[in-house]
Amino acid sequence: MLLAIDVGNSHTVIGLFKEGRLRYHWRVNTNRDHTGDELAALFWNLLALEELTFEHVHGLIIASVVPAMHSAWLTFGRRHIELDPLFVDHTLETGVTIRTDHPAEVGADRIVNAVAAFANSPGPLIVIDFGTATTFDCISAQGEYLGGAIAPGMGISLDALTKRTAKLPRVDISTPLDKAIGTDTVGAIKSGVLLGYGGLVDGLIKHLKGDMAPEEPKVVATGGMAGIIAPYTESIDALEPMLTLEGLRLLHERNTN
Repeated sequence: MLLAIDVGNSHTVIGLFKEGRLRYHWRVNTNRDHTGDELAALFWNLLALEELTFEHVHGLIIASVVPAMHSAWLTFGRRHIELDPLFVDHTLETGVTIRTDHPAEVGADRIVNAVAAFANSPGPLIVIDFGTATTFDCISAQGEYLGGAIAPGMGISLDALTKRTAKLPRVDISTPLDKAIGTDTVGAIKSGVLLGYGGLVDGLIKHLKGDMAPEEPKVVATGGMAGIIAPYTESIDALEPMLTLEGLRLLHERNTN
């Protein structure tokens, strides 16, 4: 089985593939202080929930935006799974040509998303990943990764709002918004965050599409917050919650066969 790991700044998303199909997936907090042995203990317990062990894992690929954890992940792979992890970067065979000024600066998560989206829907694309940061990635009809935009994520915005103000509470934004005019503090914050962030997304998409003209890119969204913000935008065409894990599977196939 293939163990695919997407290490984000706030959360780590884990997928286990068998014969090309995603069979199990988990989402855990990212702890930058974890050692390789602590990672092994975490994964041992996750696999045990499905009556699996490390012996079932025959492939390991990792996309990480947390460089400080590289050594821990390397130890985890070599010591506990007896595999050298395949770490995602711009040097892999991706099927997508990176056309940015500095390809080495493109985050592993952005490369993976571009690969998966273009494989699923060849043609011009904009991929939005709603994570700790919200990234916008543009792919041409020829499979060229053109670049994109990075904005603060909704979680960061909410954290800043509550930490930098004396009386505003932390608000759960997972429940639907009833109306734009908030009649209490919670309603006002939800309106500002959900509708405001939806406007940010639509505004950026408008400008990115302008730069990609005359191509008409399809807009695909993924990430933990995608389902929450999608109803408040007009520009998202499709939700692909497992896009990053599928991209990891594709990259592993292209670079190990």
